[in-house]
Amino acid sequence: MHATEATADAKRFIEICNACRYCEGYCAVFPAMELQRDFTDTDMSYLANLCHNCNGCYHACQFSPPHEWGINLPKAFAEVRLESYAEYAWPAPLAAAFRSNGVVVAVVSALALAFVLIGASVLVSPVRLLAPHTGPGAFYAVISWGVMASVAGATFLFSLLALAIGAVRFWRDTKTHLTGPIRLADWGRGLHDVATLRYLGGAGEGCNDADASFSLARRHAHHALFYGFMLCFASTVSATFYDHFLGWIAPYSWASLPVVLGTLGGIGMLVGCIGLVRIKLKTDPVPVARRVLGADYALLALLFMAAATGLLLLVLRSTGAMGLLLALHLGVILSLFLLLPYGKFVHGIYRGTALLKASVERRRNELIAG
Repeated sequence: MHATEATADAKRFIEICNACRYCEGYCAVFPAMELQRDFTDTDMSYLANLCHNCNGCYHACQFSPPHEWGINLPKAFAEVRLESYAEYAWPAPLAAAFRSNGVVVAVVSALALAFVLIGASVLVSPVRLLAPHTGPGAFYAVISWGVMASVAGATFLFSLLALAIGAVRFWRDTKTHLTGPIRLADWGRGLHDVATLRYLGGAGEGCNDADASFSLARRHAHHALFYGFMLCFASTVSATFYDHFLGWIAPYSWASLPVVLGTLGGIGMLVGCIGLVRIKLKTDPVPVARRVLGADYALLALLFMAAATGLLLLVLRSTGAMGLLLALHLGVILSLFLLLPYGKFVHGIYRGTALLKASVERRRNELIAG
């Protein structure tokens, strides 16, 4: 991680925090901080991605604004996180494009990809686009399986490759001080912290979303979005199994596993997106890094559009609107995966990696202490 104004501010703040230690029980950041005396710019990248932005330390700090020291760790860490996303992204030019105007790039990409898919359908037969289709293979009557599989497969594989390269770069840069193998227990503890969103509870009472009062609303919204997304992914996997292994061609009945999982997942994503936007709109603006909000809203908009178009497609799949909705939904999904490595979604990858490192450090510190 290169030295920047954001890393310099974060380093100054964290050195004061390490001397004070009033917030040591708030989240994973402070126990990890206490294991060191000197901090590098790379340490700031690790600690910033370990931060869950609950704002508890900001409201508890006696040196936060308007104090002359102006300790504002959540804002400084948010700035460092944004810079780390660009630092480790691959290829870098795409990260720069998304960072410059995330909302516009996300929306334009979604519409452009949808237009491409519509064009592919029109080239086959314009009548197919607006005609109702029912029964097995109805979707493929609008957009052929070959177009769907080739475009979606290439985009998904590119996204996975870019995310994997970013995660490897982050791990190599931040694994300082770690020696020896990572044990299964370390993986288990780290994955548990990720799956339960443990540190979105602050010190236990919740996050300080709007002011100094505590609330679990952000944790609940994150749970709805995260597990809604995972249910939709499970729906796609089960549909693939139905098609390729059982020979059952989509669309499927309302009681089928892919439809049930997709419906529940879509509803969860909508609830989570709406909840997180409401929290962002009412939160205290002082501990917020304003320049990161574009990427935040861009991701939430894409996730909301993915869920909404998917549910609309499900409801209207037997009507003449199915063709347009199918193209729009697939365009949004492809845009989402194409832009995942260059927006706020990567915080889940880097935060999970940071939690794994914290788990290893915590175990080894417990062994030394014991």
